[in-house]
This record gives sequence, structure tokens and C-alpha cells, in this order.
Amino acid sequence: MSQQPDARKTGPEASPVTGTEAGPGADPETGPATGAEAGPETGPAASPDTPNLDFAGTTPYEDYVQADVLTHLQHPLSDDPGEMVFLVTTQVMELWFTVIVHEWRTAAEALRQDDMPVAMAALRRSTYELESLNASWKPLAHLTPAQFNSYRSALGEGSGFQSAMYRRMEFLLGEKSASMLVPHRGAPRVHAELEKALTEPSLYDEVLWLLDRRGYGIPDAVLERDPGHRHEPDPAVERAWQEIYSGPQDAELVQLGEALTEVAELVWRWRNDHLVATRRAMGAKAGTGGSAGVAWLEKRAQKYVFPELWTARSHV
Repeated sequence: MSQQPDARKTGPEASPVTGTEAGPGADPETGPATGAEAGPETGPAASPDTPNLDFAGTTPYEDYVQADVLTHLQHPLSDDPGEMVFLVTTQVMELWFTVIVHEWRTAAEALRQDDMPVAMAALRRSTYELESLNASWKPLAHLTPAQFNSYRSALGEGSGFQSAMYRRMEFLLGEKSASMLVPHRGAPRVHAELEKALTEPSLYDEVLWLLDRRGYGIPDAVLERDPGHRHEPDPAVERAWQEIYSGPQDAELVQLGEALTEVAELVWRWRNDHLVATRRAMGAKAGTGGSAGVAWLEKRAQKYVFPELWTARSHV
């Protein structure tokens, strides 16, 4: 008759649940981690689906994502715990600006090369990214004035309109203004990047050049204007979109128009969400950085980008 194990044993032969082998290195799925069997990739008891846990330096994930850098960039300037939320949310927005700029530059270059599949893929990705960007307002959208005031002074003269990456995003939309370079004169690299973005054709400029190549007769005054200036609505461009939208709905240019319209709508929603969050948090007070606050945001929220895409619909 075989003997039953003594549950009171505490020596080397104890069960992994109660004995010395159930230390911090033990894996609940693969058993104890001691000696040569500590590495799940080498231990005979390791499950074939156990991930590699032993690295000579930092993890490959860290090397790729740089998470340690990202998660140590937060330096609140007040004692209010809510400032951390404001700071991280703003930094997340900056990351979304960065990837959206990448998508729109990719789309602009593809349109220049008449590569519609690449352009459409980048525009569609950007709509998902814009939705995520817009969702970033949720942690800030219900701040009361007192809650915002508890750390507002930490911003000093800081304001969102000073964001260089957001400005590059606006420039790609055709919202050009040389005055927006002024806040960045003290940062030569950033200023040079913005100046280049100002003088390059916008995403919408590349769209209009494409329409002209496809036979829609965009006026030279539109195509050859100084790209450093804001695009102004033009009746001939409106007629081109009217003609496109009056044709087959599965046409390539209709699909391009719809992708651009989705982008424009999400940009409009971003501006309105910004307006509502600001109005809830500070009412009609002057904004940080010397802006008019809500009044300035209201003016911005009334404008749509790619204007002829919207007005042409009245004539289809």
C-alpha cells in the first residue's frame, strides 16, 4: 500500500504550493522556477505557449515602444491630482496629431503620384485616428470651473494653439497662416519644420491637382496660387465636385470625396468638442496664452475644411 504525502512537510520535497520552491520566481501555470528550470524556454516542465521572460537587457517591447520614456514625461506643476489627467490627455493628443500628420502626408504624396489605393488607405486610417483623438476630450469634458482653476495657473501662458504638431495638421488641411509660425521662433528646428509645412501644397491642394489631371478643369488661379496662403472657396472647384457627385456613386473620385468629407466632419467635431469642454471649464473667460478663449474657439468651430465638398451637395 503506497504512502500518502505528508501535507505538513516543509523541506525540499514539499509541494510547490507550500514549500520553498513556491517563491517569487514560480509560474502558477508551469510550476516552480528554480535552478536550470527557471527559464520557461529551457525548463522541461515549461508549457510550449509560455512566453520568453528572460532578457539580457531591457525587453524588446521596451526597446520598440520606449514606454519607460513615455511614462516618465509627466511633471505636474501643482499639487492637484487632476492635473495629471490634464497633462497625460494633452500628451496623448500630441501623439495622435503626430500620426494623423503622417497619414495625411502619406495621402498627399500618393495623390501626387496618382496612387489612389495608398491615398485612400491613409485617409481611412486617419478617420479612425481622428475618432480616437476626439475621444481624448472625454477625461476633460466635464471639468467644473473650480476643478480646472485648481491647476490652471500651472499652464502659465501655455495654450493649445501653440502646439507645433497641431499646426502642421492644420496646414495640411489648407488652414495656412504665416502668423502661426511666430510662437516658434525660439525653437529653430520646430520653426523650420513648420515653415516648410506652410510653403508646401496642402492635402487639399494635391486633391485639386488630381481633379485637374482627371479633366475637371480646376482654374490656374487655384492651382498656381501661393501654397503658403489659405485655400479660399472657388465656384469652379464646387462645380467639379458637383459633377463628380452627380455621376456613378461607386466612382473612384466619389469615394475620395467621401473619405475627405469624413475627415472634414471629424475635424469639425474636434473643434466643437474643444469648444464645449472649454466652455464648461472656464465659461467666457480669456484663454491661456492671450487668446479670446471660447470666442476664438466659436469662430473656429463655424468653419469646415474642404469647403467645396460641402457646398457642392446643394447642387447635386
